[in-house]
Amino acid sequence: MVRAGTPEPDLKRWSEEGRQTVIDIADMLGVPPTTYTRDPLSLIPALQNYVSRLPLDQFDQSDWATLHSDLMSYVSDFLIQKHGARWTVVDDSTAARGYRYVIEAEDRDGENRKIDPADVVMAEFKNLPIEVTRMLASAELTLRLASQASEEG
Repeated sequence: MVRAGTPEPDLKRWSEEGRQTVIDIADMLGVPPTTYTRDPLSLIPALQNYVSRLPLDQFDQSDWATLHSDLMSYVSDFLIQKHGARWTVVDDSTAARGYRYVIEAEDRDGENRKIDPADVVMAEFKNLPIEVTRMLASAELTLRLASQASEEG
């Protein structure tokens, strides 16, 4: 439920802004937007190189917030492009605005599953150094879009 004084959810705007953020990041890191939009995996080497060189021990709160937002945009856009995921809104009484934007995808068994890309990135921040492929794999496993080694066989 939307809290008084907060804007109504705007999925279209949220989605478009996240997409533009990741395209801008790709461009900044030397990955042409057309290359990225054809294959979101094309950003991994440049993004990994970038985050590996960041002076994380010198980051202030705004630096962490920016990095969090940038990585969240990439994780969500990757899931949308590679797995047909989509943004959706869920009520959240613990969130300041009363709702959260989350990614929803159909898992390998045809069930709809949701994940908050913000949580995926926060989990990665707790397990430094940042590994882009591990972060993407974590999101895929949580949504059951990929099988774990123990499930193969």
